Amino acid sequence: MPFQSMTCVVRGKEFESLNSCLDQEVVLYGYLGRRADLNKKLSFVQLLDRELRHSIQIVSSLNEDATGDADSTHSTLKRLNENTPVCIRGKVKKREGGTKSSRDTVERITGVELELRHIQPLNNFPDDLAALCKNEVPPAELRHLQIRTDPGLRDALRFRSRLAGLCRAALQTQEFVEIETPVLFKSTPEGAREFLVPTRQKRMAYALPQSPQQYKQILMASGIAKYYQIARCFRDEDLRADRQPEFTQVRSGFLDLEMAFAAGEDVMRVIERLVGILWRDLLNVEIPHVFPRLPYEEAMSKYGSDKPDRRIGMQITRIDYMLPVDLISKIGPLADPAVDVLKLRIADRPQETKKFVRAFMESKEAADAGILNNPDGQPGIFIYDSRKPLNGLQPFGFEAAEQVEELLDLADGDLVVIQARKKEPFSGGSTALGRMRLALHREAVARGLVDAPNDFDFLWVTEFPMFGPNSDEEGQGGSAGFSSTHHPFTAPRSVTDLDLLATDPLAAKSEHYDLVVNGVELGGGSRRIHDPAFQEFILRDVLKMSEERLGDFKHLLEVLRAGCPPHAGIALGFDRLTAVMLGKSSIKDVIAFPKNNRGEDPLVKSPGEMTEAQLETYHLKMRD
Repeated sequence: MPFQSMTCVVRGKEFESLNSCLDQEVVLYGYLGRRADLNKKLSFVQLLDRELRHSIQIVSSLNEDATGDADSTHSTLKRLNENTPVCIRGKVKKREGGTKSSRDTVERITGVELELRHIQPLNNFPDDLAALCKNEVPPAELRHLQIRTDPGLRDALRFRSRLAGLCRAALQTQEFVEIETPVLFKSTPEGAREFLVPTRQKRMAYALPQSPQQYKQILMASGIAKYYQIARCFRDEDLRADRQPEFTQVRSGFLDLEMAFAAGEDVMRVIERLVGILWRDLLNVEIPHVFPRLPYEEAMSKYGSDKPDRRIGMQITRIDYMLPVDLISKIGPLADPAVDVLKLRIADRPQETKKFVRAFMESKEAADAGILNNPDGQPGIFIYDSRKPLNGLQPFGFEAAEQVEELLDLADGDLVVIQARKKEPFSGGSTALGRMRLALHREAVARGLVDAPNDFDFLWVTEFPMFGPNSDEEGQGGSAGFSSTHHPFTAPRSVTDLDLLATDPLAAKSEHYDLVVNGVELGGGSRRIHDPAFQEFILRDVLKMSEERLGDFKHLLEVLRAGCPPHAGIALGFDRLTAVMLGKSSIKDVIAFPKNNRGEDPLVKSPGEMTEAQLETYHLKMRD
């Protein structure tokens, strides 16, 4: 039987409508599912539709007067493996009973079944793959089979598609214009390492864009009032659970958007409306219309993170002013540190808390958080126990123990952790105690000692420093000894911060804002510098870029000079957004073909080694 599209087959029906086809002969396409052989003459098998969402039971039987065709059809069915794509012709019959099994991950058509008349395999599904899919989860090298056999992955990809469509519809309703910016860009020092694309022109290369940042600012000077795109961005970053070397952006990763004649508050209002629509229409969850604002300094001091998960409590408080000198000297090598404290409620019985602490310190969570190799000292861990002197807080001394007990409202079984840090302005994304806070909570949840939060907590983290110490990334290539916290196009927050750029740049705050939900940064944006003289001042005088580096930004300065209006924008990480909405811990669970932790695609085996001919074509030589 030649292959035909399901929708073109005479009397062919989608699986959902088969109940209206009793005693009719139909032709269906799909995948074979589990088969049960009652005996040599009677078999039952599930036929899954082309989207693997519905199934119908196929009955194959041999009567005493079976013809040769019937015998051949029954034999063919029994030799085919599960997952084989097939074309089946049969008669729709009423089915008595039939319920969905707890093992089912598809919707069974329970009112009818198909009496098999003919089966034609459309391809082979070999024995080795059949055994693999039956006994274990296929490896990453067989990502196509992971997707085929895991309905959760398929559902995540469908959800992702719906999410993208809803984002587009919502933004177009607000008169945003979707514009695709080039993927082949030039090398400019925005902050992260770039992927270079060599050309056949000697010494010339493109760079894949870290973001559409400069192009969208160019659009703001082009008379486009509201821009957005779902962009591809590329950053040669160290890999983490929430990062991929190639990531999708509905501006930023991304959903990318920019607005002319706008400040940060205008962008935040647009995003609050958009996110409200997404949660309402896709999750049936109502969220606040306006998200709270939390300054960076407060986020770092209270939660030890610039993307705090406030749902878990455990606020951090600074207490070095109340601690005895001998205790401070014992918790680390710093001469005059700041010391922070937090409390975690584990159990009513101190013995249970002690057991948890012992297990935690040996856990992967503790190792990943770097608790034992912190150069500022290891944490001080105490368990409140009313049976012990000073309730288990003897090292604090009488006065400090009493103050800490009152400050934290301690009860038997409470875990108290103190940690020293340098007494200097916060920088970076987290503190040692902030990382320990999250690690303790995750371990407590994993052991069933603390309930996992299941709500959504949105907030804007604002007032980030404009500049910070150089990181391991490329930075912006200046000689100032520091680099922009986000990128060098971010505007200062106020006139006071503008003045600080000439005297103390590291103290200046920016009009940057990050959208955070449940401890995950969904994206960030800022008001941009639109004055060419001020932008050049940042690059030349603050970051101290060389003339050669300044030349990389000549195009942008020229665009700003052409009457560019004030503008602001944001980028939301689309992979992260999808993962958060679906409750996934890794963005690999919402990407069809993710890279592994070495930046490789295990399925297609990329990146590939360059041949000598390719090296010669692009004027390249390999170095040891």
